[in-house]
Amino acid sequence: MLTRIARAMLVPLSRVMFRPTVEGREHVPGHGPVILAANHLSAIDSFLIPLVSPRPVAFLAKEEYFTRPGLKGRLLSTTLLAVDAIAVPRGAHRAAQAALETALAVLRDGRAFGIHPEGSRSRDGRLYRGRTGVAWLALASGAPVVPVAVLGTERVQPVGARLPRPGRVTVRFGAPLRFAPPAGGAARARREATDAIMAAIGDLSGQEHAPGYNELSTPN
Repeated sequence: MLTRIARAMLVPLSRVMFRPTVEGREHVPGHGPVILAANHLSAIDSFLIPLVSPRPVAFLAKEEYFTRPGLKGRLLSTTLLAVDAIAVPRGAHRAAQAALETALAVLRDGRAFGIHPEGSRSRDGRLYRGRTGVAWLALASGAPVVPVAVLGTERVQPVGARLPRPGRVTVRFGAPLRFAPPAGGAARARREATDAIMAAIGDLSGQEHAPGYNELSTPN
């Protein structure tokens, strides 16, 4: 009940705060599993996309965000639950694989799952090489991948800012991409699919492509 009330408040609040321009909502399938793969410029990206998407979107969030003490901690956890965030541990390779398995369960349940293939936020505005977890999910689930570009969120909540400030943002949903099961090497198929997804995100965002991985990300 509390999370439904929170979501009902967050949607109009986000419209007032961020005045979002939303393009391409028709590209998001109305039902069935789908992966929304987005660039990552700000901490609010994972909050904003579910609020403007035509259907609920689940992103993963560090489990400690759900267990912080006090009123601020309760408000944060309620906000995360209101946008369908799923708590997962962060850390070693085993935790990363467990996170992918959690995401796969979301897709097998016919839901929408959101992911930032770059891993960490871009500090310089460039689009970094994607990690192949997004392709692993697409190939394992058969779900289409909708590329998503967010623009302006780095000004609304720059890296290091504790709270967002009013501003104008844009969210663009691109045409779905589909990937057939690999006929050859699985690792190569994941890499090629991930590169195609990042190219589609870059076409939507207009960002300069960085030559490598975000330094705070673990390459695959």
